[in-house]
Amino acid sequence: MSYVLNNSDSGIAISEATRQRVLDAARDLGYHPNAAARSLRRQIAGVVGLVTYDTSNRMGTNAFMWLVMDGVMSELGQAGIKLIVEAADASRPDPCVSLVREGHVDGLIVTGAGRADTELRVLHAEGTPIVLWGRLSGSDLPFVDIDNVAAARTAVEHLLDLGHSRIGCITNAPPMTDTAAADRLLGYRSALESRGIRFDETLVRHGTFDERSGMEAMTSLLHGNERPTAVFVASDEVALGALKAAKLASVAVPDELAMVGFDDLPIAPFLEPALTTVRVPAREIGVVAARTLIDAVSHSTGRRRPSAVLETELVIRDSSGPPRAAPA
Repeated sequence: MSYVLNNSDSGIAISEATRQRVLDAARDLGYHPNAAARSLRRQIAGVVGLVTYDTSNRMGTNAFMWLVMDGVMSELGQAGIKLIVEAADASRPDPCVSLVREGHVDGLIVTGAGRADTELRVLHAEGTPIVLWGRLSGSDLPFVDIDNVAAARTAVEHLLDLGHSRIGCITNAPPMTDTAAADRLLGYRSALESRGIRFDETLVRHGTFDERSGMEAMTSLLHGNERPTAVFVASDEVALGALKAAKLASVAVPDELAMVGFDDLPIAPFLEPALTTVRVPAREIGVVAARTLIDAVSHSTGRRRPSAVLETELVIRDSSGPPRAAPA
């Protein structure tokens, strides 16, 4: 934080532990508050970096990632700015630090920022333009995101309105390591409890952003003591595997198991059955993140763009329906 590094009397309460952590990180990263150095950094290279710390955001297979990148590249292309894409790897130096320290980029778009919390705060305090895709708790870094809690709650309320009460949940990622996953699980739980339904942890499984994890999670749910009549899957990619698991188990969707996904990937309307899902404006996330970063680099607006929380929408298709009446 700049208040720590510049020893500013900002009136903001900063704990001694936090202050020391930032100072230690600044020392490790070789940062020294220096006006001349900051001025040199403002020289424009015409390149920005997009860095992901989510190991699950595989560049070759993650459809949602490519939709966001398409939005980023469309805006940067119009501005004549090039893009460098990096995925963090524990075996190599931190990509954000190396891209900035070596002068390769004018600014950064970062996702999965929690894994580089201290490094990003130091770079930001030094004056590096940074925009987050997703949020970093306790940070003043600008971000572009959706309201994951509200969106997940809407999805589960749809299943409740259809008459389901035993609803399973498959997260998009382990909630302990992914803020969006934790928020979507919270939205699921909130919807149930608002209708007086007790949260049942035995109905929750964790995905890892891919079809295989969805298939394994759904297979586990279907072999539980009491099978759910509906399931909220917090990622369309995970839902692809969940649908396959239901088919292999001869469980008809939606007649025997209603399903709602999350993201509305381009493939969702063409699945069998077509997937009811939460539409996330993936490309717009990229567009807004790129515009925010371009403004921060060029100072073209005279002020920093505020963070943006984009709207989502529940798209109802064929995979969700009322529970089948129990036999007399």
